[in-house]
Amino acid sequence: MIFYLFLVLVIVQRLSELVVAKRNEKWMKSKGAIEAGKEHYKWLVLLHGGFFLCLIGEVDYFQRDLFSTWKWLLGAFILTQLLRIWVISSLGKYWNTKIIVLPQASIEMKGPYKYVKHPNYIIVAVEFILIPLLFQAYATLILFTLLNLFVLSIRIPAEEEALKMHTNYEDAVNGMKKI
Repeated sequence: MIFYLFLVLVIVQRLSELVVAKRNEKWMKSKGAIEAGKEHYKWLVLLHGGFFLCLIGEVDYFQRDLFSTWKWLLGAFILTQLLRIWVISSLGKYWNTKIIVLPQASIEMKGPYKYVKHPNYIIVAVEFILIPLLFQAYATLILFTLLNLFVLSIRIPAEEEALKMHTNYEDAVNGMKKI
């Protein structure tokens, strides 16, 4: 029961983020934004959908329960969600699940972007570890951590190339604070 309640909350959060992303996409495209990386976006969608299906299958089939240190894991998960909110609010209308770039936009490294280039991808990577670990779904943890690394090895270069090509991204990155 706890597993399904948790899962519903996470899925509702993700679906609401897709609504925000679609609204931001429409706004950016109305300003002349272009989309890059269309060819791999479907793999990103399949990765995230497959993650939830695999998680449900593993937890159900093996009758997994909460990990003994679930309180710590849940605390870490809540922290990642606060960081996710910081990421999304830092980018505002420019945040999206797709690679959408507004040509000639001035990139400003603020929020977590002052410290790391791709905080949202770090958060997702941590979630792909925390959520399965919370419910002892070790196969899901290993499989989707590896698949996520593979997809990000395509996604991040595509995103950076689009940003370098159409914005002042390189100058903004060079001005980042180093931690």
